[in-house]
Amino acid sequence: MPADTASAASLPLAQLLLGTADAVRAVADGRSLDDALARVDVPARPGVQALAFHVLRWWGSARVLRERLASKTPPPPVDALLCTALALLWPAGSPPYAEHTLVDQAVAAARRRTPAAAGFVNAVLRRFLREREALVAAVSAVPLAAWNHPPWWIDRVRADWPALWQQVLAQAQQHPPMTLRVNARRLTGAAWVERLAAHGPAGRGARVLDDPLLRGLAVVLDEPCPVQQLPGFADGDVSVQDAATQRAAPLLLLGDGLARGARVLDACAAPGGKTAQLLELADVDVTALDVDARRLERVQGTLQRLGLRADVRTGDAGDPRGWWDGRPYDAILVDAPCTASGIVRRHPDVRWLRRPGDLDALARTQDRILDALWPLLAPGGRMVYATCSVFRCEGQERIDAFLQRAGAADARLDPASPGHLLPLAHNGAGLASSSAAALHDGFYLALLHKAPL
Repeated sequence: MPADTASAASLPLAQLLLGTADAVRAVADGRSLDDALARVDVPARPGVQALAFHVLRWWGSARVLRERLASKTPPPPVDALLCTALALLWPAGSPPYAEHTLVDQAVAAARRRTPAAAGFVNAVLRRFLREREALVAAVSAVPLAAWNHPPWWIDRVRADWPALWQQVLAQAQQHPPMTLRVNARRLTGAAWVERLAAHGPAGRGARVLDDPLLRGLAVVLDEPCPVQQLPGFADGDVSVQDAATQRAAPLLLLGDGLARGARVLDACAAPGGKTAQLLELADVDVTALDVDARRLERVQGTLQRLGLRADVRTGDAGDPRGWWDGRPYDAILVDAPCTASGIVRRHPDVRWLRRPGDLDALARTQDRILDALWPLLAPGGRMVYATCSVFRCEGQERIDAFLQRAGAADARLDPASPGHLLPLAHNGAGLASSSAAALHDGFYLALLHKAPL
């Protein structure tokens, strides 16, 4: 049993299956998994979350299977429970529970929620186990079942990355690594790894990622663990942050960096990782801006834990009139709203929540923010544009279009810009691993320079 389900081991599996089915059904109705999990009773939440992550990674396979096994769509609660059980029984690595236990408890869950459907659930699941090899082979020819992403998403990734699309989609099914950012004001990554070796549970390993841009401060753990077990976490010595995201702040400081007291805007700042990293790396005056006041509370909490200070403001980055003080910024970091297509292994519900029309709507938002913030940048200033997306329309296409609008006399793309970072094991200098796991999420980064006067 996985460690994160073990905490709920005292609860009946039938109860966890019902909670998972409810969460999956909420995602099907367009609500985020985070919102759905917030409604789960606290004792059951860790177990439900672990199961829901597994189910949503294999939900496409489960849905196609259910259609093959039961041509008539059952009522939504029964359908959600069936798809939950089928996803957990799908032959993908080590199943979280034994087959007979899953079937028995899924039937018990049906009896609790929809007693009349218990026999139907039992019959469908047992038929799948009897015919599993043939059924899996048959449904795997369907793209939804083969790749566990919506067909439009598959088509988009294939068009954007014709030589790599299968690897990109396959990586989305893997568990992400736990990557940390060591506080540059406190110690080095190597020093913290030594502390972990002396402090952490036996057998846990960690290594510093070899990438000059990351400055020896990015550490990946061999095994994830609760942040409370990380030495120095409560004191601000270390934070959780993906390796790709950790590149944004150092990229903004690239070359001659920024003078002491330089004015820096972190637009779309929540939850605050990049704001904190900027303040850890440089003595600059940071304004952390986000349109969501509730999410800004997380920024404040992060800064408080790290002992850092920033000017935290609520406002729309695409409409500076409500929050800008009229003084230009020396540097601007724009982590623009996007599909989050690069982080679906961390948030498997995202692929099921997005719709094709979201791409055009988000591209308009990204253009609006770029056009609104560029005039706020001082002559000779610099801007980093970032999105956690693997879609070209949210990365290079947006920057190409912006450079055309701004003109070569005003804006220049730095050749050191990483561009699109795909979540693949061999992608990115210094991020390659001896294992098959990708050590960073999908991301796009561009460094822009504004012409001096």
